[in-house]
Amino acid sequence: MPDTGQTDLAKAMTAAAAMVEQRLDELLSPALRAQEQARPARLLAAMRHAALAGGKRIRPFLLIETAGLFGVAPQRALQAGVALEMVHCYSLVHDDLPAMDDDDMRRGRPTVHRAFDEATAILAGDALLTLAFDVMADAATDADADIRIKLVAALAQAAGPGGMAGGQALDLAAETAAEPLDSAAIRQLQAMKTGALLAFAVTGGAILGRASPAQHAALARYGAALGAAFQIADDILDATGNAENLGKKAGKDAARNKATLVARYGLASARAMCQQQVEAALAALQQGGFGRDAARLASLASYVASRET
Repeated sequence: MPDTGQTDLAKAMTAAAAMVEQRLDELLSPALRAQEQARPARLLAAMRHAALAGGKRIRPFLLIETAGLFGVAPQRALQAGVALEMVHCYSLVHDDLPAMDDDDMRRGRPTVHRAFDEATAILAGDALLTLAFDVMADAATDADADIRIKLVAALAQAAGPGGMAGGQALDLAAETAAEPLDSAAIRQLQAMKTGALLAFAVTGGAILGRASPAQHAALARYGAALGAAFQIADDILDATGNAENLGKKAGKDAARNKATLVARYGLASARAMCQQQVEAALAALQQGGFGRDAARLASLASYVASRET
């Protein structure tokens, strides 16, 4: 008998991904935004290569779904979700560079620096990041300027030195560390590098939805646990998957001496840790009192831990 919760989740994610793809296509068209003078064709093509490569669009889906808990329609939350996805796409472009993780494939096709060149890839990432904040600060994101300020500040913190960028720095440093990182250090690294943007996806939705402090705190706990589960599952996939299914090179974590819970404790323990984070995410939703309204968020927690791509 099919799992109706996972079926509903799959349909909702597909619908959200289609909306995100369409809005990204619009925002990354040759049409100029206010105060822009020109959009160089090669730069724009590289940005589109990075952002319009498909994918599950989990981060904008999380933001849209969380905002929906408070009655915010998907189209109203879409702009903020797309801004977040641009930041995520920028991070992938830069992570794939030879000076970082040195990857040739992403989502089943050449990475931006392979399809274009390194300089163009760097500029494409820079442009996606800065355009993301232009989009987030736009009145189309929310009519209330105070809400937009909160969203911009929270996304900047999630992406900056205390979040994703700082986590990438820790990740690179760990490759050549004299001693392997302990569990606490690995968890902090992953909470910054991967978890921060996933957590923002949830709290960003709470900001848009004008959540109460208690609701916001519960959703923040859910987002943190979900981010941890997502990264552990990603590390398990790298160790057990293949390039055809993943759309990128498999086994690169071990080859580059990455600090992961899989490397530190083995697959069985990592799977158990992943499940613990799923249970923590579900508990946070219960503590927030969201009930059946959060059924998709609950299903997503199970999905990220069991996905195969």
